[in-house]
Amino acid sequence: MAGRAAVRRRGPGCGSLLLLLPALLESWAACQAPPVPAAGTPPDGTELGVERRFVPESCPRAVRPGDFVRYHYLGSFPDGTRFDSSYDRGSTFNVFVGKGQLIAGMDQALVGMCVNERRFVKIPPKLAYGSEGVPGVIPPNAVLHFDVLLIDLWNSEDEVQIQTYFKPEKCPRTVQVSDFVRYHYNGTFLDGTLFDSSHNRMRTYDTYVGIGWLIPGMDQGLLGMCVGEKRIITIPPFLAYGEDGDGKEIPGQASLVFDVVLLDLHNPKDGIAIENQLVPESCERRSQTGDFLRYHYNGTLLDGTLFDSSYSRNRTYDTYVGKGYVIAGMDEGLLGVCTGEKRRIIIPPHLGYGEEGRGKIPGSAVLVFDIHVVDFHNPSDSVSITVHYKPSNCTVLSKKGDYLKYHYNASLLDGTLLDSTHSLGKTYNIVLGSGQVVLGMDMGLQDMCVGERRTVVIPPHLGYGEDGVEGEVPGSAVLVFDIELLELVSGLPEGYMFVWNGEVSPNLFEEIDQNHDGEVLLEEFSEYIQTQVDTGKGKLAPGFDFEKIVKNMFTNQDRDGNGKVTAEEFKLKDQEAREEHDEL
Repeated sequence: MAGRAAVRRRGPGCGSLLLLLPALLESWAACQAPPVPAAGTPPDGTELGVERRFVPESCPRAVRPGDFVRYHYLGSFPDGTRFDSSYDRGSTFNVFVGKGQLIAGMDQALVGMCVNERRFVKIPPKLAYGSEGVPGVIPPNAVLHFDVLLIDLWNSEDEVQIQTYFKPEKCPRTVQVSDFVRYHYNGTFLDGTLFDSSHNRMRTYDTYVGIGWLIPGMDQGLLGMCVGEKRIITIPPFLAYGEDGDGKEIPGQASLVFDVVLLDLHNPKDGIAIENQLVPESCERRSQTGDFLRYHYNGTLLDGTLFDSSYSRNRTYDTYVGKGYVIAGMDEGLLGVCTGEKRRIIIPPHLGYGEEGRGKIPGSAVLVFDIHVVDFHNPSDSVSITVHYKPSNCTVLSKKGDYLKYHYNASLLDGTLLDSTHSLGKTYNIVLGSGQVVLGMDMGLQDMCVGERRTVVIPPHLGYGEDGVEGEVPGSAVLVFDIELLELVSGLPEGYMFVWNGEVSPNLFEEIDQNHDGEVLLEEFSEYIQTQVDTGKGKLAPGFDFEKIVKNMFTNQDRDGNGKVTAEEFKLKDQEAREEHDEL
């Protein structure tokens, strides 16, 4: 406790007066009054008189002979003339009771007094300074009046007192010697006066326990506490700051009361702790160093205080594992997980954010992450294909350029449905290998029979990558497609958009040039190709738009780009050097 329980005790320290001898007693008066009722013979002042002017509702302990007390007092004569006051000196009077350190009347009057009790004491001369008095201060045979307020009370045989007023139902671990703890406290004196509070500083007190970093009483009082536990620790001065106090707010010989709530606890030897909350029955693969994970998490401190959550951002946290991209404890805690697994990872500060902390995370804080693994992959992964059904007469296999019609259900690795052709009531149609789908799907549809059903798992680098598709596919997501191939139209050889089904006419250009002007326009070209397809003499690449194919073929023939094809420009594909464009 900053400057309080966090510092070693300083050694003994007492009040200002030692023995209450008449010759030395210049400004003496107060002590604590026992449970003795107001007695004596007040009217003539020959007997001790005690009047209890205020008694607190709670009085767990009363002064007994041998106790040490701290009290304030006003000393006066019966006519009201004041002869001494501890208030004027700004410090309590500190003394043992019943050991002859006080005048006899005060020794008796303090017995039975409670902390915060106020007594008015009338002491006859025979129990005070008698016939001699104190020269210059108290005349002979003087009756003395003391208005006494008891501030503190302890005994040299006292030990640390612990009162637990809240303890969590679950207490998996308690404070042991050499543990490091974070706690809040209010520090008061026995009369309830506040001298310090970590709450006011809005910062926990952080320290090791049992190795001398605290006053001995606090070292003892924190042992055995659970995180979340609340207890009151009462410490006698010889286990606190002793006779000298701390030189600031804590006076000498003061009993201290600490109202403590423990927020955090760890040991420098701790590693991470993992609590498995849900492990899927089927776990074909577990994460390893170098894998890329997507997971949700809630991050809390050990007392349950939330400091971060991926759920609140509605986005997973995505990272490589075992590569130093996350804190060391999380790097370790994410190894060996399955997709769909939920686990709790408890990370000590030396494997988290250390003594400095970060943002909402205080220094030296134990971190608790409740994680849910959504998916993971490795950058070296390829497409995974699992065939569920294949027809017995599977002779025609899909290949690049084929026109395919298929149904699919698309989901994430955790089962979240993304899309389905079944819900749309129509197939998805593509030309295989033409870039109409992600690369992983092009790979996953290869060598498939009509009627075959398979599951294709596509890592993000063969899917939608780090960016995903906004509002549809998360970034870096592994995709799962359940596919059924319904129709396959064989494509053309690679590089061709149109082929002849029979022999090619030796006068092909003249046939296309219907008006015989030596030039073929796009309209003539398009009409001719359409006729060949309609009559079965030619075949276009399936799955493409007719007008786009024809325009592309025409453009390839129109080598000078003037919108006309001449006989010199016109060539069949096998008549020219291999070029990477589609034509006749």
